[in-house]
Amino acid sequence: CRSDAEDQAVSSAQPPTAGQLVRFSAVAVPLAAAGLPLGVYLPAIYARDYGLSLTVIGVIFLLGRLWDALADPLMGALSDATRTRYGRRKPWIAAGGAVFAIAAIFLFFPPFGVTPLSLGIVLFFLYLGWTAVQIPFQAWSGEVSGDYHERTRIATYQTVVTSSALLLTLILPTIADQLRPGDGRLQLTLMGGLVLLTVVPTLLLTLTALQEPPLPLLPASRPNLKQVLRAITGEPLLLRVLASDFAVTLAQNIRAALIVFFVTFYMGRPEWAGGLFLFQFVFGIFAGPIWLRVGRRYGKHRTAVAGELVQVAINLALLLVTPDTFPLLLALTLAQGLAQGSGNLMLRAIVADVADKHRLDSGEDRTGLYYSVFSLAGKTATAVAVGIALPLVSWLGFDPKGANSPETLNSLLLVFGLGPAIAHALSAALLARFPLDEAAHAEIRRQLDPAAPDYAFAE
Repeated sequence: CRSDAEDQAVSSAQPPTAGQLVRFSAVAVPLAAAGLPLGVYLPAIYARDYGLSLTVIGVIFLLGRLWDALADPLMGALSDATRTRYGRRKPWIAAGGAVFAIAAIFLFFPPFGVTPLSLGIVLFFLYLGWTAVQIPFQAWSGEVSGDYHERTRIATYQTVVTSSALLLTLILPTIADQLRPGDGRLQLTLMGGLVLLTVVPTLLLTLTALQEPPLPLLPASRPNLKQVLRAITGEPLLLRVLASDFAVTLAQNIRAALIVFFVTFYMGRPEWAGGLFLFQFVFGIFAGPIWLRVGRRYGKHRTAVAGELVQVAINLALLLVTPDTFPLLLALTLAQGLAQGSGNLMLRAIVADVADKHRLDSGEDRTGLYYSVFSLAGKTATAVAVGIALPLVSWLGFDPKGANSPETLNSLLLVFGLGPAIAHALSAALLARFPLDEAAHAEIRRQLDPAAPDYAFAE
């Protein structure tokens, strides 16, 4: 094992090239391509085409998500503690990718039909493999560079690759509907085909793009649960980042949960229900580079605050939309796409900075653990958003199966616009006057490894 001063020493002082970062980010493609169908298309297809009840599907997917959430911190701690000749992140990504790929075959191409038991088993292994890829990969991405702005650049490439994969995944069901309308099995085949065609090549690209930094020293003793919890709850800056990301993701998913209802019933344009979401994603691909430039100029936390305030303005402007002002809705959706992910992007890069601070204060490297709880915060917010938005509009009288009064539709508008605006404002408030800026982080890095270059490359 190496000393802390040697622990980031690597083979080159030059930042990764664009090509290397695209290769490194490649594994985000199959994860994104599987994630969207899981949340949007698979439950309906399994109910309509395979005969499972919605209640059974809901319970199974809920249990799968709970298992996924529980596995995140465990994987983060295991990844941090792993020591092999190949590194501590790569073995988990390789093994997790294999499990993920096998489970995806049974999820998208069920050879023996679908039963509640088979679906539960497949989701268990899919989420296990997913977590074993995602958490070590995110931790590794925070270790590629110790430079404050370079970490934002690395996160930007991941965001753009993920958004592009989501866009392609959104297009596939549309193609299926043009070929054979309402054919859920065809949709499943196309989306599953994208996952399986990309999983092996992208894993190889990611695993060979960069070297892991040299392994840090192991702690004197294995941390117990109490120490792990203290490492999380005892770091106030991490808690602020987690709470801010929770609020960002909550806002995004309130909007996502209601956009089909809003466009179909309030705007009276059901033909645009899916297209508007796609329209937003198209412009979302261009958002990452824009916010990267802003972040280089003003710093990560200030850029995140600015992005969240822009989101507040956009969502409040939605309250001015009427069924007769569809062009205004298109303009706001375009703006939403360009502002999309600004907070998530900066916060993901900040996690590695907070992990550096913790390592300086405690001598313990918790990068994997910190990224795992960051992932957990986002997943929790996704679940909470649906649990808040849908019951709330129902309580206000909205009925997707019946007639809705103008007052009810105005209530839908209020929740659709005001709910995300409040959550984005909360996210901005949590990051205001965040003390870990570029200068503070530079001093932390100087104390951690004064002579070490910052970048790791594949040989």
